Amino acid sequence: MRERLGKELLFLDGGMGTLLQERGLQPGELPETWNIRKPGEITEIHRQYYEAGSDIVLANTFGANAQKFHDDTWPLKDVIFAAVENAKKARILAGKDDGRHYVALDMGPTGKLLEPMGDLSFDAACEAFAEAARLGAEAGADLIHIETMSDTYECKAAVLAAKEQTDLPVFATLIFDEKGKLLTGGDVLSTVALLEGLGVDALGINCGLGPRQMLPILKEICRHASIPVIVKPNAGLPKQRGQETYYDVTPELFAGWMQEIVKAGACIVGGCCGTTPEHIRRMTDICKNMAVQKQTEKEETVVSSYGQAVILGDCPVIIGERINPTGKKRFKQALKEHDIDYILKEGIRQQEQGAHILDVNVGLPDIDEPSMMEEVVRELQGITSLPLQIDTVDQEAMERAMRVYNGKPMVNSVSGKQESMDMVFPLVQKYGGVVIGLALDEQGIPDTAEGRVEIAGKIIREAAKYGIRPKNIVIDVLTMTISSEPEGAITVLNALEMVRNKYHVRTVLGVSNISFGLPYRPAVNSIFYALAMQKGLTAGIINPGSEEMMKAYRSYLALMNFDPNCEGYIAAYAGYTQPEGVRAVGTQPVSGGSVGEMTLQYAIERGLKEEASRLTKDRVAAEDPLAIINEDLIPALDIVGKRFEKGTLFLPQLLMSADAAKEAFAVLKETMDRSGVVQDKKGKIILATVKGDIHDIGKNIVKVLLENYGFDVIDLGKDVEPERIVETAKSEQVRLVGLSALMTTTVVNMEETIRLLRKEKPDCQVMVGGAVLNQEYADMIGADFYGKDAMQSVYFAQRLLDTPGTIHYDK
Repeated sequence: MRERLGKELLFLDGGMGTLLQERGLQPGELPETWNIRKPGEITEIHRQYYEAGSDIVLANTFGANAQKFHDDTWPLKDVIFAAVENAKKARILAGKDDGRHYVALDMGPTGKLLEPMGDLSFDAACEAFAEAARLGAEAGADLIHIETMSDTYECKAAVLAAKEQTDLPVFATLIFDEKGKLLTGGDVLSTVALLEGLGVDALGINCGLGPRQMLPILKEICRHASIPVIVKPNAGLPKQRGQETYYDVTPELFAGWMQEIVKAGACIVGGCCGTTPEHIRRMTDICKNMAVQKQTEKEETVVSSYGQAVILGDCPVIIGERINPTGKKRFKQALKEHDIDYILKEGIRQQEQGAHILDVNVGLPDIDEPSMMEEVVRELQGITSLPLQIDTVDQEAMERAMRVYNGKPMVNSVSGKQESMDMVFPLVQKYGGVVIGLALDEQGIPDTAEGRVEIAGKIIREAAKYGIRPKNIVIDVLTMTISSEPEGAITVLNALEMVRNKYHVRTVLGVSNISFGLPYRPAVNSIFYALAMQKGLTAGIINPGSEEMMKAYRSYLALMNFDPNCEGYIAAYAGYTQPEGVRAVGTQPVSGGSVGEMTLQYAIERGLKEEASRLTKDRVAAEDPLAIINEDLIPALDIVGKRFEKGTLFLPQLLMSADAAKEAFAVLKETMDRSGVVQDKKGKIILATVKGDIHDIGKNIVKVLLENYGFDVIDLGKDVEPERIVETAKSEQVRLVGLSALMTTTVVNMEETIRLLRKEKPDCQVMVGGAVLNQEYADMIGADFYGKDAMQSVYFAQRLLDTPGTIHYDK
């Protein structure tokens, strides 16, 4: 089917869960078990979708993975084989077994949050998805459709598993909110960069929103995507009518909006929650003769993290060079002593100093570089949203880092040596990335600019054999020190310009090599840096803590109109004054250029767990533990919470800060326990994922934050009966219950829990959250508060429980 993608309009099917509810699926019952228990019902739904015009029908395998099916009651192989067989049978019954109608293995999320935010390892997620993908292929699925992902890391695990276990086409769609953000902070560009780098056949958006709300996000996807785009909206937003959940977009309205979605660039369209065969029928009738808006190849050079993308374009970017042992005695010591916190501080420091990407090099002869590289990459991506540059010549270290990296990295590097290209290009082809090509080969580094440009061309041509386009190659023409090569700077500057003009690729340089062996190196470095940027340097690998380098960078941006109204320059230097009596260029720090002092509050804000523990131990002997909690821990969490609300900090950083606070509190609690001091708890709160729902991502996030704010959390877990929640609230005299649900099929149990609480414990309030909820729906089921994110739940708990008596939050 790959030959049809992007060339003609393909129609997916619609919802499954709501249709099964109508046929008797009980709250909490796993829909996938119906593949064996009630195959006729499943086959009939699939048949209706084929007859309604679906080209692709998703087998009933959304939750069929080892994280959910892990005992002998319902063997995973039996569930998946039955699911695919039901869809294939429906295809025959509908008269669509013509080679142009397909059965997709549907792969949804595990319901768990991946490390470091959660407790599911990346490798375990890959294994779970790998088993499902392999079984789906063996059962005869035609493609794999990964959907409803809210975390790019889990999505990457699923994509890798699908591609490693099968040669089937792979689709991937994620849940964006109306602001174009994922739960874990990813935006459209970072998500597109990751998925295209991994080599999916089509990508897009599904669930969470109706077609009208998805339209702006689709347009943003189409601005950056070079491959076919998928859109699967809900039938609007969920509503409540008595005991019935319904969606407010009729088949007629749905079809009209899908027509606009096809016009905007989607070429694979279908429906998600609340859509029915009639929705799909109306959509196919109105759209089937529409022309496909073909996606053009976008020439953006993009690297990304889980929540931030950096475009390497005309405006130069900074790659921080400090996570590298070369010439750094203290850094070498940190590597030998496994002092990860020191390395993390170097990353944070460079981020605050203005770096856009962080180079990561941990190569020393006497350490296990692959293990250290993997660990440092994992830890860094937990505390910073900056993209990383994986810098190593060790093949194992490079692959392990690229595998666990949550984004599309820079890869430093490949050379023109055949051995190097044979090693690196397969990894870039598999995992995606922007690779740095070094202008050297088996004969060494050419003396002339022309020679280095020739090697650049050789690298670009060889990369093309692996499907790696020039936009994903950045050439380093290699800075040579002028103390030993007087013409070195001239050669580099000429080569930069020639590479840009001949091959139209981006360039990078390790700038500080130019001055090796000279006194007062910053003066030479900064001038060379400015000259290189003028010649077309895209990315300078520099020390962002060098004020001379940052002056050159900021001045260049202002002079070349990359800094509108000189706003960045003014922000950095408005308070600058020449030190009295200083004639030479000074190195005085300026406004905006200083790095935060390593205090306990700072360590918590930045998610530095070991530093938070150490600093607390240093202070607790002489200071009141309760004062430290109230004056350091809580203010730090408040600052982080406000940044999260403003969208300047993302969920992984929020949770890492919470973990750092937990480390500090553990030290304080030990001291208080010994001295008999008791910390006042702000109140008890019950948290539970409602009956029938086994997804506890949201609940666990809220739990971590509430505990760090001093609340006594009673976590009842997932799939919790309403009666158990009510009895616990009564026995523990709880005034606030938090309920979570991710599945539309289980919201009815949330409503039932609220009804019982109102009857049995009327003084108890209820806050609710989950992907299937919104404010209107929360109001309809009787909740007191709807938390659109974890911090909103914390703020409501503070309002309710920090003061005596019961208050009602003004929604």
